[in-house]
Amino acid sequence: MFQDTVQRIILTAPPILFALTVHECAHAWVAWKMGDPTAKMLGRVTLNPIRHLDPIGTIALFFSGLFGWAKPVPINPANFRNYKKGMVLVALAGPLSNLLLAAFFSLVHKSVFMFSPGFILGSPGLSRPLLMMLEMSIILNVSLAVFNMIPIPPLDGSRVLSNLLGGANSLAFERLERYGFVILIVLIASGLVNRIMSPLVFLTAGLLVGGSF
Repeated sequence: MFQDTVQRIILTAPPILFALTVHECAHAWVAWKMGDPTAKMLGRVTLNPIRHLDPIGTIALFFSGLFGWAKPVPINPANFRNYKKGMVLVALAGPLSNLLLAAFFSLVHKSVFMFSPGFILGSPGLSRPLLMMLEMSIILNVSLAVFNMIPIPPLDGSRVLSNLLGGANSLAFERLERYGFVILIVLIASGLVNRIMSPLVFLTAGLLVGGSF
């Protein structure tokens, strides 16, 4: 039991840290490129996980394997050269970065099977943990992308939807923000988020690696 827990930590921790770090760094980098230096000045345009991780969000992702979060990247939309475009692109940057990571790790996964079958058969003690870590990286990154695109504040999907609605509809939607986190926790606790996300996550991950998880 203890050995299984230690193995899980060793195999899961690097993919989780990397996925969350890249997600938040992507938000910060795009905000900087869109004209807002706030995150840049606060040291958030970095792949140093210490700058980004939220303890509760990281633990949630570790135990669920499907949903989690890091510290929000601070931005000042008033600095954007184009407010609406800036808000949408910054919001999309995190989920898209995770999808790109999932695609990259799926290519590595395929390459191992395609070009190194001898390594898999001849070194099961090393190849099996490596393949497990690659598969976890794919699933975790797809999970973060899907979870963060749920249109409930404070998730990225809500920022995208709010700015696409525009006008009075956008203002009405933004009023939900004060209740967003509570709504999200209720949906997670009820299992509804998991029931909706799981089929989509594993279908996407399966398509990326050319099989099923």
